[in-house]
Amino acid sequence: MSLTLITGDEGSIEARNYPEVAESPRFTCALGGAYASTLATYGAVPLLHSGSGCGMANAQGMTYASGLNSGGPSGTTVTPCSGLIEEHVVFGGEDKLRRLIETTISVLKGDLYVVISGCVPALIGDDVDSVVNEFKDKAKVIHVKTSGFIGNAYLGYNLYLEAIIEALLEPKPVEKKLVNIFGLVPNQNVFWKGDLINLRELLAKIGLKTNTIFTDFDSLGAIERIPAAALNLVFSPWVGHEAVKKLQDRFGTPYEAINFLPVGPKASSDFLRTVGRRLKVSQKKVEEVIAREEKAAYRFTEYMAEMFMVAMPHAYYAVVGDSLTVSSFIRYGTNELGWNPKLAIVTDDPPDEARPTIEALLTQGLEGIFTPRVLFDYDSHRIRQALKQQPLQVILASSLEKYIAKSENEAHHLSVSYPIYDRLVVERSYVGYRGGMRMLEDMSHSFAGPT
Repeated sequence: MSLTLITGDEGSIEARNYPEVAESPRFTCALGGAYASTLATYGAVPLLHSGSGCGMANAQGMTYASGLNSGGPSGTTVTPCSGLIEEHVVFGGEDKLRRLIETTISVLKGDLYVVISGCVPALIGDDVDSVVNEFKDKAKVIHVKTSGFIGNAYLGYNLYLEAIIEALLEPKPVEKKLVNIFGLVPNQNVFWKGDLINLRELLAKIGLKTNTIFTDFDSLGAIERIPAAALNLVFSPWVGHEAVKKLQDRFGTPYEAINFLPVGPKASSDFLRTVGRRLKVSQKKVEEVIAREEKAAYRFTEYMAEMFMVAMPHAYYAVVGDSLTVSSFIRYGTNELGWNPKLAIVTDDPPDEARPTIEALLTQGLEGIFTPRVLFDYDSHRIRQALKQQPLQVILASSLEKYIAKSENEAHHLSVSYPIYDRLVVERSYVGYRGGMRMLEDMSHSFAGPT
C-alpha cells in the first residue's frame, strides 16, 4: 500500500506516492529543514507555529542524530513554539502566534526571527503572513511556509532560502571575488560546519572570498551580502537549485552546480580549475596552488598507503547517503583509492527529474573498471537487504548500517551520512586535498582488534 500526497504551490500541484510505512527514514519533514537552517544561522531565532511535538521530534532528529550535536542557544527546549492543540484547529491559532512573536521579541535577543509554520496552520488556513507583517516595524521577522506534508527537510532548506531572498535581500554592488555557497543542508549534511569552513579555505587559496551564511558570526550581514556575489556555487545535484535560479532571475548572479564535494586531491584540483575559469582567476595562479597542494597531499598519503594496500587492496565498497555524499565518496573511493564500487544507495528522495543526472554522476567518469548498482531508497530495512546481497569490504554509510556491516558483510564501516549516533562530529570534514586522508584515518579504528 502507499500514501499519495499532493504537494506544490497553487497552480503547480504534484502527486507523490510514498510508502505507507518506512523504517528509519533518512530525513525529517520540511519544517525540520527550515528549523535546522534557522538554528545554523547565528543570531536567528526560530518560532515554530505548530504542535509542540513537531518541535521536539525535529530538535532531536535534526541535531542529536547529526553527530551527537545540540541545537545551540535557540534549539531544543529553548525554541519558542505556539504549541497548537485541538482548540486551535477549531478556532484558529493566529492570536496565539501573535502573542508568541511579541513575547519572543521581548525575551530572546536575535538579529532575525523566523516563523516556521507546520501542518496545522496550513490545514486550518491561518493567515500567518498578515500576523508576521504586524511586527515589521519592531524586528526583522520572516515567515517560512513548511507544512510537513509538502516535502522533506531538503525542501525545507530551499524554502528557508527562498523566504530570505523574498523578504531580506536588496541589490548590492557586485564584488568580483565574492562567492556564495549553497546546497549543504545543516544537519542533514552531517559535516556541514567543517565542509563550509574547508570550502572557504580552499577557495581562499586562489584569492576568492566566500559567503557561507551558516558559519558566519555576522549571519544577518552574510545574508544581506548574498546579492553582492559574482558567482553562486550550489553543491548538490538538486538541493538549492531553485534558490540560485531565483537569485539569478532577481539579481543576475550566475551559478555553477557542483554535483560533488571535492574530497581528495583530484576532485579538489578539478573544483579549483572550474571555479577559477568561471571567475577568470589567473590560470597560472590556480595551477601553482594545485601543484603545491597536490605535492603536500600525496607526500602525506605515502605514510598510510602501504597499510591500506595491505588491508584492503581494490576493496569492494558501498556508499549510502544523500546524493551529494554518495557522489563525493564514489568518486574518491574509485578515482583516488582504486576501490571497486558495488552499490550506491541514494537516500534523500530526489525528484524524478534529477535522478538521471544523479545516476550518471555515479556511473560515468569513474576511472575503475566497475560501475556501482544505483538505488534510490530511504527505507532502512530495504537498504540492509540490498547491502546483504553484496560482497563488500567497506561500507560508508550512516550509523544505522554499522551493525549490518559487522554481522552480515564483515566489512569495515565508517559513518559518513545522516543519521550518525556513534561519533561526535563538530568541525570534522573530508573536503579538500587532505580530506581523504582524514577519512582513512577515521576508518582505521575499524582495523583494530581486541587488546
